Amino acid sequence: MPVHTTDSSHGKSLGLALALGSALAFGGSGVAAKPLIEAGLTPLQVVWLRVTGAALVMLPLAVRHRDLPRRRPALLAGFGLLAVAGVQACYFAAISRIPVGVALLVEYLAPALVLGWVRFVQRRPVTRAAALGVVLAAGGLACVVEVWSGLRFDALGLVLALAAACCQVGYFVLADHGGGEGADPLGVIAYGLLVGAGLLTVVARPWEMDWSVLGGSARMNGTDVPAAVLLGWIVLVATVVAYVTGVVSVRRLSPQVAGVVACLEAVVATVLAWVLLGERLGAAQVVGGAVVLLGAFVAQSSTPVPESVVSRSAAKEPVGSA
Repeated sequence: MPVHTTDSSHGKSLGLALALGSALAFGGSGVAAKPLIEAGLTPLQVVWLRVTGAALVMLPLAVRHRDLPRRRPALLAGFGLLAVAGVQACYFAAISRIPVGVALLVEYLAPALVLGWVRFVQRRPVTRAAALGVVLAAGGLACVVEVWSGLRFDALGLVLALAAACCQVGYFVLADHGGGEGADPLGVIAYGLLVGAGLLTVVARPWEMDWSVLGGSARMNGTDVPAAVLLGWIVLVATVVAYVTGVVSVRRLSPQVAGVVACLEAVVATVLAWVLLGERLGAAQVVGGAVVLLGAFVAQSSTPVPESVVSRSAAKEPVGSA
């Protein structure tokens, strides 16, 4: 997906606003999804509803770019499998077992893990600053999960969050080989959602879903909220708006700037989980989260990788998201 930047101050201001909007939109996905999971839907079912709903909204763009499956089948399949189905399913499964903020902070190890791929698989050098970012991210994660207390959080939940990070790594690596050649980013998003919806239909088995949950209410920190409203937020805001604004912001900002702003997603998710779900983190976890974000920022902005990899990390947000 080619990235076009502009030098105009107006374009940069608009790009910054779009990037902030994308971080806010992505950051609210877990907060809206967790009450639905607690109301009786499985994490996979919530992911299926999210991805399928967004795919239907983006269907006109898929029709507009109907030549993409013929020209870039591998790119679309990889995007759907990793950036849509994989990262979302793993992230939502993680937040069903551990706090939203912890899951997202673990997922933000992805920029640091990309360095491991670049250094040891592609055998390309990385800067000392980038290596420092990996160390910071790992140390911050140790504080987030409180390793000195014997990993107080659910072990499977942490593994699922790490799996979401790995899906983002696979997405970044795919992006390194999948950009250019006229692959319009909005078309790739549309078809990625369609591919993801198809894959998730097989594993989520929506025909077994308790559809009555969507007609009722879900509890959000003691308050009843219509389940349909939560689902509407997840589909329209946390998926469609988040992806589109994120991609467009990359075209108006430099990829590095957009990637830095995207790191605010973890902060947004943690604050929203505190305010709306009553999930409070201890002082050590707050400090650890800040160090994880700092490490992700240093690793992402310092790595001498091709622009396509950086631009994808800025345009996404891990998917995952989750």
